[in-house]
Formats: sequence, C-alpha cells, structure tokens
Amino acid sequence: MLANVPRRRDQMTMYCALTVRKLKSGSYGDWRKAWEGDPEDMPEGGEVYILRNLSDPDEIIAFGLIEGDIDEIKASFDADKERKRQEDMAPHIESTGADGIYEVIERL
Repeated sequence: MLANVPRRRDQMTMYCALTVRKLKSGSYGDWRKAWEGDPEDMPEGGEVYILRNLSDPDEIIAFGLIEGDIDEIKASFDADKERKRQEDMAPHIESTGADGIYEVIERL
C-alpha cells in the first residue's frame, strides 16, 4: 500500500539512515567517538541526531536525514571507511535493532 504513495516531481526525495543500538553499559563516550569517524565524511546538507531512551540510557537511536538522489548518496560513501567505522564501534555495542536507509514518504 505505501509503495503507491505519490511523490511530487518537483521535490527532492528525502532519506533517513537509522540504527537502534543497545550499548554496553557506560560505553557511550567511546562509542560516540567511534560513531563519528572523520567529520569530513558526513554528507553535506544532512541533519544528524542521536537519541537516548529515557528508561534505558544504554539504548540509543542514531539517525540522519538527507535529501537527494539515492544513487548519488550511496556513491558518496566510502565502503572502506564505513567498514572501519563499524569495526571501531563494535566493541561498544551489545546489540543492534533496526538498521537501514528509509525513504521519507510523508512530512507533516
């Protein structure tokens, strides 16, 4: 049903990269350093947020919003740098929940 949501042709498509993680207790600071990687690698024009669960401070959600062509967005990422970033974060993560790139289909 949602696949049929119409999109205005004059609007750029917006995407959200989102990951839910349960961190190892007390590891937020180290995870955060590893998560950021090289600030130069952040997509231009994107907005990034990190959220913490009020009832479980070790559960976090990191998401970023970016507008553009999905193929161009994907092409701008360096797979080797991303692999290294994931490896650097891994020691601080207990588990990962939702993890993907989502198309924004409505903005209210």
